[in-house]
Amino acid sequence: MEAYKQEFIEFMVDSQVLKFGEFTLKSGRKSPFFMNAGAYVTGSQLRRLGEYYAKAIHDSYGDDFDVLFGPAYKGIPLSVATVIAYSSLYGKEIRYCSNRKEIKDHGDVGILLGSSLKDGDRVVMIEDVTTSGKSIEETFPIIKAQADVQIKGLMVSLNRMEKGLGGKLSALEEIREKYGFDAKAIVTMQDVVECLYNKPYKGKIYIDDVLKASIDRYYEEYGA
Repeated sequence: MEAYKQEFIEFMVDSQVLKFGEFTLKSGRKSPFFMNAGAYVTGSQLRRLGEYYAKAIHDSYGDDFDVLFGPAYKGIPLSVATVIAYSSLYGKEIRYCSNRKEIKDHGDVGILLGSSLKDGDRVVMIEDVTTSGKSIEETFPIIKAQADVQIKGLMVSLNRMEKGLGGKLSALEEIREKYGFDAKAIVTMQDVVECLYNKPYKGKIYIDDVLKASIDRYYEEYGA
C-alpha cells in the first residue's frame, strides 16, 4: 500500500472520522463501520484533509480543471480546504463552488455558493463518501443547469465498496456508468482492512477477528 494511503487511514482513525461498531446508515443497512467527515473540526485537521484530497485529485485528474464542486453541506468545507491545499502544493488556482439547499432570493442570489459556473468550465466533484450515489443524483442536475460544463470526475475519501442504488454495481461504478465521468477514492475499505486488521495502531487493535467477521458478513450481503 502507498504510504500516503496508510497515513490517511490513520488520520481518519485519529480524527474519530472512521469508526467501528454497529451503525444504521441512511440506506437502512446495518454497517460495522461508519465514516463521518463532519468530525474534522480543527484547523490542522482540515489543512491535512485538504492536502490528502489535493494529492489524490492531482494524481487522478492532474491540473486540467477549473472548479472544485462540493455538494452541500459536507462538501463545502471539503472543497474550500482542498482548493487552499491545491494552491499551496501545486501553485494552481482552482475555484471552489457549492450548492445551497435553498435558493437565495436576495443579495448574492441563486443556488450556488462560492464561484459561479460558466460554459466550458472543467469541474471535479468532491464528497466525503458515496454509499448509494443518491447525492450525485441530486447534485448532477443542479450543476448541469447552471452552465455547459464538463465534469471530469468525482473524488471521495472512502470507497465503501458496496452495492449502489441498482443493487449490482458499486456506487462509484454506477456513477461512472450512468453519468459517464470517472469516480475515485483516496482509499477503499479493502485498504482499511489491510492497514488495521490485527495490526496495533497506537497500542490498540481496531479490527480484530470478531470485527473482521462482521465486515466479511456485511460484504457477503452488500459487497460489490
